[in-house]
Amino acid sequence: MVQAVQSITTTIPIVSAAVSRDTVFRRPGGNVTGVYGVFGDLVGKRIGLLHELLPRATTIAVLLTPFDVSSRPGTDDAQEAARALGVQIKFLIAGTDRELDAALASLAQMRPDALTFTAGALLFTRANKIVAAAEQLAIPAMYFRREFALAGGLMSYGTNTDENFQVMGEYTGRILKGEKAGDLPIQQPTSFEFVINLKT
Repeated sequence: MVQAVQSITTTIPIVSAAVSRDTVFRRPGGNVTGVYGVFGDLVGKRIGLLHELLPRATTIAVLLTPFDVSSRPGTDDAQEAARALGVQIKFLIAGTDRELDAALASLAQMRPDALTFTAGALLFTRANKIVAAAEQLAIPAMYFRREFALAGGLMSYGTNTDENFQVMGEYTGRILKGEKAGDLPIQQPTSFEFVINLKT
């Protein structure tokens, strides 16, 4: 998302709660600041948590978007975690509604022991559909945002988005008072939350 806005302007300040890895590791400066999203980087941790909760699981499906494939952190971290734990990873890619429908349908044939995700706007905006599919197939799922657990999903692990938005508000205020976005360091999240829906 940030890259899309950057392609439109290099002068208007951009403050984001999900700055990409590419932006973080580029030379400081420019018009972007905020909080590093770390969405793809946490997939290995989610696989580890699933393995602790389901030690007999041998196959874990990972649903991701094409963006995650191109930037590689999600797929690389998933494969590394799987090797360390001795489980098999099966990737499902969904960048459109049609691909998401196909990926969810393939879960019924694949029957993985568990399901997790990297992240992506499409997946977040289709939370109810994804949660319903996992519930219907009785697949334990670990999501990337608490909103999935609130929608009935089993559990989630990710950054505390309230904290990220607080940083965005503080940075926006500082920019409105005259500071430059490029002078404000992109922050690493410091608060993570593990949410379990006890009813589910």
